[in-house]
Amino acid sequence: MDKEILLHAFRIMVTVRCMAETYEANRQICKYVHATSRGHEAIQIATAFQLLPCDYVSPYYRDESLLLGLDFSPYTLMLQLLAKGEDIFTGGREYYIHPNYRGEDKPTIIHQSSATGMQAIPSTGIAQGLQYLKFINSSLYKKSNDGKPPIVICSLGDASLTEGEVSEAFQFAVLKKLPIIYLVQDNDWGISVSADEARTMNASEFALGFKGMKHISVDGSDFFQSYEVMKNVVNDVRENYQPFLVHAKVPLLGHHTSGVRKEFYRSPEDLALHAANDPLPKLKKQLLESGIDENDLNKIESLVEKEVVQHFANAVAAAEPDPSKVAEHIFAQTTVTEETGERSPEGNEKVIMVDAALFAIREIMEQYPEAILFGQDVGRRLGGVFREAATLAEQFGDHRVFNTAIQEAYIIGSTVGLCATGVKPIVEVQFGDYIYPGINQLISEVAKSYYLSCGKFPVQTVIRVPVGAYGGGGPYHSGCVETLLLSIKGIKIAYPSNAADMKGLMKAAFLDPNPVIMLEHKGLYWSKVPGTEDAKSIEPNSVYALPLGKGNIVLNADKQKIKNGESCCIITYGMGVYWAKAAAKNFNDQIEIIDLRTLFPLDEELVFLTVKKHGKCLVLTEEQQNNSFAEALAARITKGCFKFLDAPVEVLGALNLPAVPMNIFLEKAMLPNAEKVIQLINKLLNY
Repeated sequence: MDKEILLHAFRIMVTVRCMAETYEANRQICKYVHATSRGHEAIQIATAFQLLPCDYVSPYYRDESLLLGLDFSPYTLMLQLLAKGEDIFTGGREYYIHPNYRGEDKPTIIHQSSATGMQAIPSTGIAQGLQYLKFINSSLYKKSNDGKPPIVICSLGDASLTEGEVSEAFQFAVLKKLPIIYLVQDNDWGISVSADEARTMNASEFALGFKGMKHISVDGSDFFQSYEVMKNVVNDVRENYQPFLVHAKVPLLGHHTSGVRKEFYRSPEDLALHAANDPLPKLKKQLLESGIDENDLNKIESLVEKEVVQHFANAVAAAEPDPSKVAEHIFAQTTVTEETGERSPEGNEKVIMVDAALFAIREIMEQYPEAILFGQDVGRRLGGVFREAATLAEQFGDHRVFNTAIQEAYIIGSTVGLCATGVKPIVEVQFGDYIYPGINQLISEVAKSYYLSCGKFPVQTVIRVPVGAYGGGGPYHSGCVETLLLSIKGIKIAYPSNAADMKGLMKAAFLDPNPVIMLEHKGLYWSKVPGTEDAKSIEPNSVYALPLGKGNIVLNADKQKIKNGESCCIITYGMGVYWAKAAAKNFNDQIEIIDLRTLFPLDEELVFLTVKKHGKCLVLTEEQQNNSFAEALAARITKGCFKFLDAPVEVLGALNLPAVPMNIFLEKAMLPNAEKVIQLINKLLNY
């Protein structure tokens, strides 16, 4: 092996040791939780040395040596350790060794979370994106200067393999033959849980269950062996474009983290066993045996010790983050700020909501070759269980519109990696009731990516979620989930109630550089539910876009009735619009109805102006009422409009039951309807 490579590896290992000793000696200064890579150095450095700037890598929280191997300086890492303002990764917002990076000189690193194993799905999404861009011969597909194709490294601890989402990633990778290497670093510990308590097999044995996954085991404490294995594996994946799992057996020499010290739970015998396998003295011995002068190695150690001390002093002296900037990078700036195009072009016919969505996506895919659509049953054979993707696969091909397995976590989480490559995914979760397996990815990865990467990795995706009761759908196909989703910061949520809004919001959602969830009421898709005929509308033209955060007045009250104090307003969305309109027919122009259209961002200005005008307000929702978004909105209205209110703000939602019953009569008893709305309007008007 080249002498310079060996000396560079030795230098990094010495650096890692000195950094760990420095942190341990300055525990009061290093107050934020952190983990070091002691024991894992050899395999991490060997991996880093194989990577090119065109590649992608997703480290996990112990991959300090990997980052040093990519030529990030100790000072750079220490800035994150101490959560300093100059931290190039997250500006003091993230833990140590939670990097993200986008530059021409190093591999790309998407936002890394602390949730164990969660990076497997976004990283596999990167490989999916690379494969797609290569297939369509996109200019976004970047090779190395000498023409080598990009690959992805996903680094994992051995304990993470028991996570179900890791299996989802593996399954998709082997199914699609993606160019990704899963590097599993096995130190036999998951905090205090030992390997024999947690699993019956190691990572290499586990890989046998995924047909098409190549795998190999390596002594990850031996740099020579690790380097040769990683060189061969990386070359194999570059050439053959298929997934590979590397199981690296390593010792754990440091604490699990600074907050969970090894003496708390590990026996002296276990600690001694691991210490005997330390990669640094092992490499030094091999270097001496290969003829490298010991004085040269001693000089390196002496020089590195001084450098680390200086790096740490500089990092300690660095400025803290500016608190006034804590709210920066929540959302990327959208270009759709005004309604554009024609909403009701002359000559166009009325369309139903489900077709409006279909036509919007068709126009998007015609214009943007990087747009893809996938989810359960949206492919060629069925085109969606509601026919919401019908004919799209025939028109655009199975590489752009395709089915997935029942993998809500993968469907949602892969969008992070896809977007990092430049692909623009539109994905679908089949029913709102089944979004829960994807919530982990939505919260940990999708919603936090832009904020924790300080704007480097926005997630431009549309997540379609059919929701709502529609007559006998039962407890697992009728739920509304907006309150749950609205508790997640960093995503936007649209909820159209008619075809024109559906098309306009779908276009705006796609063009928005942030994650947008489209909640689409199944009962409005075809206007088959009695009273929802108005959900049909003239199809807008192909450039129509409706900005998120703009509500709509769907029914005006008589000005004289307002002046006389004989009116009230209803703030609602989705199916609530039609219950409100049906109820309003029983009152003589006394009712004004606001359709929110977007739940976040919310058109608070329109809501408050309307409530202040009438002094009486009903917030109407299909969700179970207690602790709902509707109740939270009512509280905001009360606070913002208190001096203008003539009555308490009323809220009407579904009964507070655990689920929507199957029987249509029980379902009706649970849900709001026009009759229930009429009762509350009478109460408000007579207050």
